[in-house]
Amino acid sequence: MENVFIYSDEFQDYHFSPDHPFNQLRVKLAFDLLNKGGFIRESQIRPPRTATDEEIALIHDQEYINAIKQAGEGKLDKQSALQYGIGTEDTPIFANMHEASALLVGGTLTAVDYVLEGKAEHALNLGGGLHHSFKGKASGFCIYNDSSIAIKYMQQKYGLRVMYIDTDAHHGDGVQWSFYDDPTVCTVSIHETGRYLFPGTGAVNERGQGAGYGYSFNVPLDAFTEDESFLYAYRNVMHEIAAYFKPDVILTQNGADAHYYDPLTHLYSTIKIYKEIPKIAHEIAHQYCNGRWIAVGGGGYDIWRVVPRAWSLIWLEMNNIRDVSGMLPLDWIEEWKDKAVVPIAMKWEDPDDMYKPIPRKKEIEEKNYLTVAKSLHIIRNNMKNIIY
Repeated sequence: MENVFIYSDEFQDYHFSPDHPFNQLRVKLAFDLLNKGGFIRESQIRPPRTATDEEIALIHDQEYINAIKQAGEGKLDKQSALQYGIGTEDTPIFANMHEASALLVGGTLTAVDYVLEGKAEHALNLGGGLHHSFKGKASGFCIYNDSSIAIKYMQQKYGLRVMYIDTDAHHGDGVQWSFYDDPTVCTVSIHETGRYLFPGTGAVNERGQGAGYGYSFNVPLDAFTEDESFLYAYRNVMHEIAAYFKPDVILTQNGADAHYYDPLTHLYSTIKIYKEIPKIAHEIAHQYCNGRWIAVGGGGYDIWRVVPRAWSLIWLEMNNIRDVSGMLPLDWIEEWKDKAVVPIAMKWEDPDDMYKPIPRKKEIEEKNYLTVAKSLHIIRNNMKNIIY
């Protein structure tokens, strides 16, 4: 069974402005890196479909959808736009924003159907991963929340228990709140602490409510967290939560903004974590879900040095290709080096001397260790309650 890669150049129509940090050229860069490296076959590429209004309305209010349509046609006044979270510095209005957003959602739903109809074992939609928007409001560069829509779609069409794993440096707030009272969805977010970073949520004590209490997990990491501490948190928490929840399918959001080079965050990870993140997701998918794994993109604002490599590693892991190293494909470098605004990445690995040693390294690791310990305590208490 082939894995599928959802792709269209039209993903770039989701475009706020030339100088906005959210730039979907990164999807094309990742796709081109895989293509020029010989890692993706034509038979594995599938076009996204456009999500219907009814599908988008699984999560978003129809009034909000109508407002997005009007805004994209230049027919929504400024005051109304602000009430819906658009027309802001973070989420400006652009032409045909509904159509561009609906295509990203449809790409994720296309990935879902390929996997859950048994036509693919794994599916990747790098155009998706917009995890901040809410029922009636855009937020943090996100207009429609494709992950939340996809989860609700999986529940209604396939009746499955979904584990959502979010490793974006920003808390996956929109998805968490969509299912905060739902015991059939387990949301897990490992992110930079909200003390310093948008959206300011994602504390350990955000655990769900009502019937969903005990199915929301957050691991906020201290600023300047490095690889070892990030992966300690990820490895320890993820396996225990999967054992507790026993999902039918996993959906992973793969923001690539925890990297040292990312201009919007304060974590100090390297490309090493982006080899490990999909590896553990892959293990969980096969251990609990008969391999059913849907992955989407997310944040990632250094599009020349980080995102193409980090996102390519998801696809390589899906296809059990783990031995890539050294120089990136030379024709990829030649294609993009003169277009890049910073020196483009040349190798799969990061340089060893990428940043100076962190003076607070031990203190940061101890803080993260305590955060992980709290999370594990919560998970184990939840398991006791189920067992006994």
